[in-house]
This record gives sequence, C-alpha cells and structure tokens, in this order.
Amino acid sequence: MATDIQAGGPYLRTANIIKKFGDFTALNDVSIDINEAEFVCFLGPSGCGKTTLLRAIAGLDIQTHGRIEQAGRDISELPPSERDFGIVFQSYALFPNLTVIRNIAYGLENRKLPKGEIEARVRELLELVGLTGQDNKYPAQLSGGQQQRVALARALATSPGLLLLDEPLSALDARVRVHLRHEIKDLQARLGVTTIMVTHDQEEALTMADRIVVMNEGVIEQVGTPMEIYRHPATAFVADFIGKMNFADGVVSGKEQVRLGEVELACDTGDFAAGQAVQIAVRPEDIVARGVAPGDPNAFTADVEELEFLGSSLRVDLAGPALGGQTLTADLSMNLMRELELEPGHDVTVRIPPERISLYAAGDA
Repeated sequence: MATDIQAGGPYLRTANIIKKFGDFTALNDVSIDINEAEFVCFLGPSGCGKTTLLRAIAGLDIQTHGRIEQAGRDISELPPSERDFGIVFQSYALFPNLTVIRNIAYGLENRKLPKGEIEARVRELLELVGLTGQDNKYPAQLSGGQQQRVALARALATSPGLLLLDEPLSALDARVRVHLRHEIKDLQARLGVTTIMVTHDQEEALTMADRIVVMNEGVIEQVGTPMEIYRHPATAFVADFIGKMNFADGVVSGKEQVRLGEVELACDTGDFAAGQAVQIAVRPEDIVARGVAPGDPNAFTADVEELEFLGSSLRVDLAGPALGGQTLTADLSMNLMRELELEPGHDVTVRIPPERISLYAAGDA
C-alpha cells in the first residue's frame, strides 16, 4: 500500500493498480506519479490498458487492487462525483437537445452556482476555446472540431484539478486533428491544469506530452519525455512502437562490439555477454551516408535495393553480402540522393554512429 503524498510530492499517484475482468487482467501492478501542471500521455496499442487506467483514475471503473491519490487525498474508492476532474470523451458526449451555452453550463448548474456567475464563466470559456458567437447553436449545427471545443470547455467549466482526455481527437480528420492538438496543448499550458490524455497515435503523444507512458498488455513499458522515449527506448516493444526502427539479428563479438552479418559495429553492449545473440536496432534517419569513407568506424558498403519517395526524403533499402542477407532501411535527403546519384543496383558506403545503436535480447522485437 502506497504511503500518503508528502509536501512537494506528485499531484497524482497510482500505486500497484490491478484491474481484472473475470479471469482477464487488464492492468497488472501499474504505478506512476504525475506532477502538478504536467501533460502526460498514456500511449499504446488497442487493448494495452491505457483507457482502463484512465477510467480507474476517474472512478468509472474501480480498480481491483491498488491505491490512487490526488493532491494527497486517497480517492481509490470514491465515486466519480466526489473526484476532482473534468473529462472529454472520444465521442464528445454532448447533450444534443442543449445549446452550446447550456452544454458548457451543465456542471455549474448542477452545483447551483448563481446565474450571473455561471453566465460569466461560460462567456469566459467560449472565448478561451474560440467559440464566441456560437452560443445558441446546437451540437448538430457544429463541425466536429467545434463540438470537441465545446466538450473541452464543459470539462474545464468547474476548474477541475485534473483534466482527462480519452482519445479526444481520433474522430476528427487529419487537418483538424493537427490544428486542435496545438490548441489543446497551448490551452493546457496557459491554464496549468494537470492533464492525462489517452491516445494510440504516437505523433499526438510526441508533439503534445511533457511525458509519455508507453503501455503494453496491461503493464508500463517505459515512462519518459518524448525525446527519451524516441531516442532511448527501454524495450524492443517501445523501439518498435514509436517511430520507424530497423531490427537486425546480431551477435555480441566482444567488449563494446557487435557483429551484423560481416560488419563489426562498435556500440554500448551493456550487460550482454560475448557470443550472445541480440537484436540490433537503429532508426533509418540515424544511418549516415554523407562524407563517409570505407575505413571509418562503423562504416560498411551495401547495395541499394529499393527507393521509396517520401517527398523531402527518400527511404532506401540497403542489402547485400555485408549484411548477411538482412535489410536495413535508411532515410536520406533528396539533395543527398542527387549528390550520390543513387539508384537501385548501385552501392553506397554508410555509417551507423555507435551512440545510435540499441541492443535488445534476441527474440524480443
């Protein structure tokens, strides 16, 4: 059982959360601390437990075991009505028979606040979310993006200490989604409200979160800043789930040395022993092709197998005897491709910086 939060401790704490549905364990001993005013994303594939964890925090699905604290208060067994949060669902969940004003005012009216105070707060929120002038419209008369703004304003109306967002942008088209995620992040930063967002979209998490909680099969794989998660994935699952990653079979050939096909690569081998089979992971953008000589450390020559046009860059599949029948993908700029005059069937000398190589146990990827 977790101890009470001390002064200066986290704003929200989940400790040893387990959630079972019959014989199925949706959350397995999940613990995380979230700081005040932090924007945290729960990220993972469908069925990983991220929404179940959010619902446990909200009291919508009480955990089977474990403790949840908010601002030093044990809320583990409290119903949603006695917890301090606002929530925005994927479906918006607006009242179709109420105007924009009435939807936003709903929580304030339930608290029986003075009419003048409610009107002032609603006007303030309409301006905050950019919906001034839409006061008396009904949800069906609004675009998806406008409906989401109403849902956000309603969640913020009671000035909650915690804002919960359950895949709030997934029902919107791509352009509106990109625009709204910047708006939501800016609004959260201005208000300083502690925010948790559930998403399966890694781009959303990377662009919006102060920290990301990567989940898989009911457990937390890694917690870190977007840069930490992307640059230093703690597990093969995180490496594979976040961004594009090359995985290749290799063998630790010595201290700080790993063999990929016929190529010897210097890198941090950590606790892996010489002779141990490993998965070598490197991101496509970390394979360097400019100014590389055959004798440079971690340099090798490979065949250009295929080219995929990506607009400002090209994705290049590298293969050949040096790689032992395996393929690596490199992302190279259009300017570099023209400079090197690369085409399928040509060869190219590339280099992988040691600090850009990650190793995982064989079979983990």
